[in-house]
Amino acid sequence: MSETSQIIRIAARGDGVTADGQHVAQGVPGDILHAGGSLEHGPHHIAPPCVHFGHCGGCQLQHADEDAIRQFVTERVTFQAEKHGFSIGDLLPTHLSPPKTRRRATLHALRTARGAALGFREASSHKIVDLKECHILRAELSELLPALRQFVAQHGGKRPVDIELTLADQGVDCSIKHLELEGLEATEAALEFAQSNGLARLTLDQGYGPETQWEPQPVTITLSGRRVGMPSGGFLQATQDGEDTLAADAKAWIGDALSVADLFSGLGTFAFALANPAKVLAAEASRDAHLAFKAASAGLPMVVMHRDLFRNPLQPDELNRFEAVLLDPPRAGAKEQIGQIAASSVNRVVYISCNPVSWARDCTKLVEAGFKLEKLRPVGQFRWSTHVELASYWMRGEQD
Repeated sequence: MSETSQIIRIAARGDGVTADGQHVAQGVPGDILHAGGSLEHGPHHIAPPCVHFGHCGGCQLQHADEDAIRQFVTERVTFQAEKHGFSIGDLLPTHLSPPKTRRRATLHALRTARGAALGFREASSHKIVDLKECHILRAELSELLPALRQFVAQHGGKRPVDIELTLADQGVDCSIKHLELEGLEATEAALEFAQSNGLARLTLDQGYGPETQWEPQPVTITLSGRRVGMPSGGFLQATQDGEDTLAADAKAWIGDALSVADLFSGLGTFAFALANPAKVLAAEASRDAHLAFKAASAGLPMVVMHRDLFRNPLQPDELNRFEAVLLDPPRAGAKEQIGQIAASSVNRVVYISCNPVSWARDCTKLVEAGFKLEKLRPVGQFRWSTHVELASYWMRGEQD
């Protein structure tokens, strides 16, 4: 065994890996592992900016510089492509969201003898790290944390509460689960908390489902210039710059297609970017998202369909009406739907994914059907996290 080994890459869970396969906590490419187990920091190892790093489970890679993070995000995507034998036509520059750009996050809080702890959980633990600072959240979200902590300290129960924060057009949309308010005084305190902190909406789930307590104006999110009603808990890309990058790629790759099927369309992140000149069919299973999307699509060349694409995917005869298909499924992927796309006559597919593993598994069916991976862009919206996304463009020649 060599006396030293160099870290050459970062593994999927954030640990460094040497050329001979050893895994090292908080190792980055260029670090040197000595035989005794000590780690000598290399040129890509930096001082983490946050005092909570190493305890907080929100970040895994604050010790890596920009080049090392970009390498990690890129390799997480290209490894899966290479593993499945995909030939990448054009690997586009990896997009990384800057610090303090996350516009949605789920935090946890627990009332304690001294007040309340509020923050992310430790890695592989239920223990909550009480945040004094956060370098990933948008300022509008992080500035709300002291008031949230005080509110939980005064009205929280014995079990932890989950807090979803989303930055909408009107301000912060705050949804709190597992917080039971007893009596009129507690209810009035919740309204005062929402009003005094300028919340766009406050939703509480006290065990009977989410109930809106405060919403002075209908909450919306703007997608490609179109205001869409934002359901409580609705899905939104993690950062604005990440959304812009994915939408721009989708629009460029769809190109001159005049009829597009947008599958797993959500609130319309991609459909609104594609509509005009394209006519768009948008299919989504979530009822709330479907209704919000449908209301916002008035006047556009769109058909908005409420359909569960896992149980009832679009069939080849339905897909054959379109010149291109875009899909952005959940982390589990779209195994059944991608099989129907492969069996159709569609020759252009844009696949957006938040899970390179399920993406690669699905796209083997496209390869078997004669598709080629023309363009691929890795995307790191979740700053300093091991969570990776991608945009891909697939084409095939005319079928015999």
